[in-house]
Amino acid sequence: MAASIESLLREISGVEDPIEELQSLKTALLSIPVSSLRDSVSGQRLHVIFSLLNSSDREQVQLCVDILERILLALSPLQVVQNYRAELQGGLTHPNETVKILALTQAIQSLSKLSHSKPGLDKLFHTDLLTVMKDVMAKSDVIRYRIYELVVEIASVSPISLGYCANSSVLAQLLGELTGDDVLIRATAIEMVTTLAHSQHGRQYLAQQGIMDKISNMIRGAETDPFSSLYLPGLVKFFGNLAIMDSPQQVCETYPAFQNKVFEMALDPDPAMIGVALDTLGLLGTTVEGKQVLQKTGEKFKAVLSRMSQLASSGATELRVRSLDAISQLLSLQPEQQTEDLLALTESWFQHLSKQPMDMFRNISTQPFPELHCGALRIFTAIAAQPWGQRLMISTPGFVEFVLDRSTGQTKEAKDAKFELVGALACSSTAAEILGSQHFIRLKAYLREGPYYVSAVASVGTEGAE
Repeated sequence: MAASIESLLREISGVEDPIEELQSLKTALLSIPVSSLRDSVSGQRLHVIFSLLNSSDREQVQLCVDILERILLALSPLQVVQNYRAELQGGLTHPNETVKILALTQAIQSLSKLSHSKPGLDKLFHTDLLTVMKDVMAKSDVIRYRIYELVVEIASVSPISLGYCANSSVLAQLLGELTGDDVLIRATAIEMVTTLAHSQHGRQYLAQQGIMDKISNMIRGAETDPFSSLYLPGLVKFFGNLAIMDSPQQVCETYPAFQNKVFEMALDPDPAMIGVALDTLGLLGTTVEGKQVLQKTGEKFKAVLSRMSQLASSGATELRVRSLDAISQLLSLQPEQQTEDLLALTESWFQHLSKQPMDMFRNISTQPFPELHCGALRIFTAIAAQPWGQRLMISTPGFVEFVLDRSTGQTKEAKDAKFELVGALACSSTAAEILGSQHFIRLKAYLREGPYYVSAVASVGTEGAE
């Protein structure tokens, strides 16, 4: 096959109108797996295909782009940058948008690889390549975003690579976009800054640049901005991620506008605002410190809990699912976290959700929507490892039988969710005493049999029916 690709490339170089030959080459390339293609094209020179990009014939240009995408996918970033750097740089200023995107994608993959070593960083930031990148950024928003993505990716690797990016002025330009006039660009910039905050050195840099204070002020100012709904979710997600990576208490105390806005959004009628608030509350609730921070707000959080319960029972399906997920995260406690105070906290939250919370979630679990069924089971799983949850389960008529009943929920997801619930009960050190030995033995048997077990009696009955 390598020989046929080589011969097709040779044919193309000698033809005045190469559309038919390009189509044949494209077909040949698509018929070969990328893993095999790597050996077939490693020695090929693709300059002839690059040269055919310089044409006003759109069909020819598109065929060349398709061919190059396929072949370059098979090469390593190092091979690409060593052999086709000039062609890719030329592609960045091509009048055809698809050529620009091709060149940009390949350039970014290659440059990202280069950035993992100091010589590579020097080549990237201390040569004319940086000038080319800056010139190209002015061509369109799409290209500017892709360059920002590259710089954030490089900056996230290490403090050294962050230093190169900071000195290049591209990072400063990105941070400037946060408060620009275009709200859509602002929203995109917030996403990228959130990515940068995933690394500790990235967070330190953002703090030094005053970005946390700036984003907090943007949250405060959002109340008077009619377009704030476009970027406000991103601001809240930024602080939500920051709280989990650093300290929920520190973030909520230092930037109270964040926590207040989350509560406000949870009570907002706008589904987009509610969804982000639910996800953020769930995120905070995954840590003990986050639970304690929420508990300190007293009645404010109780109002939010009531809203979450209402949404879980009767909201739009997507919000019901997100509510159930957030509630399960808020109620979860690992065995080592089960202090008297924390157990009292989760129990009080559960009881605040409804007059009969067990019945409420049991009703949700019987509805014909797998995502709701699984969401309710995850809440039962969250409380199943806690003694007060087990006491509720054994005192709720028919509940343990419901847990052991394999006929409820027939999808793979539902069977997996039920198995998680059984596992949480069977592996708890207090379950045998609270649930009783008979139930506990049946739970252990369920666990041994696995999530997809079908009893022999049921199998024989099915075969007889057939």
